[in-house]
Amino acid sequence: MKTNTSHTPTHSLTEEIVSWLNEEIRSQRLKPGDKLPSEKQLCEQFSVSRSVVREAVSQLKSEGIVSAQQGRGVFVNERGSRQTFRLDVSALDDAKGLEYVIELLVTMEAAAARYAAMRRTPEDLKKIKQALVGMEYAIVNDKLGDDEDYAFHQAIVDSTQNPHFQTLNEFLERHVRRLIRQARSNTAKNYNNMVQAVQDEHKAILQAIEKRDADSAALAAETHLRNAAKRLRKYLND
Repeated sequence: MKTNTSHTPTHSLTEEIVSWLNEEIRSQRLKPGDKLPSEKQLCEQFSVSRSVVREAVSQLKSEGIVSAQQGRGVFVNERGSRQTFRLDVSALDDAKGLEYVIELLVTMEAAAARYAAMRRTPEDLKKIKQALVGMEYAIVNDKLGDDEDYAFHQAIVDSTQNPHFQTLNEFLERHVRRLIRQARSNTAKNYNNMVQAVQDEHKAILQAIEKRDADSAALAAETHLRNAAKRLRKYLND
């Protein structure tokens, strides 16, 4: 199998390899205990660099689907040893599936903002503000500010001081938020018309966290995510 990957973003190449390996495992063409194809084989099969293959394998490792054995390679785990929580990225293409994903994001973001308001340190607040300023600077320079947007939400999650929130946030970043930003970048012209509304939502979250108003922070985060869901549907329908 030779996959045509010309002009495809790196993360899309990674997801392509992850999806292929998942299907091989699901169909039991790769069974528990079987060794994955080597990095070299996957590089040749998908016409990608080793870093892309390593990112794909790392994602499968993080989900407990495979594990590395020193000096031997990467092997498929027994089903009972795999993590039970997974999120199918194809859910974003289905209305009901998308709604379920948004429910998860809203719940997580609202809770994170609530605890951030309660626990944030002066240094945490400084990082949230820096990310917001970074987004403002990106907007002025006609950029989407994706990295700054990620930094803003990451700083809020870090402010919870809860490592489990941080781990879940990393998972959601890989599987959901990155795809949302990709959809947004594909319709940059339409997004630019909404950018000030997005910034106002971000500012409302920051202000509530700064005041240590947990209820207002949770509500502002929930409002932001529900509005983001409406924007996402527009991006995906464009």
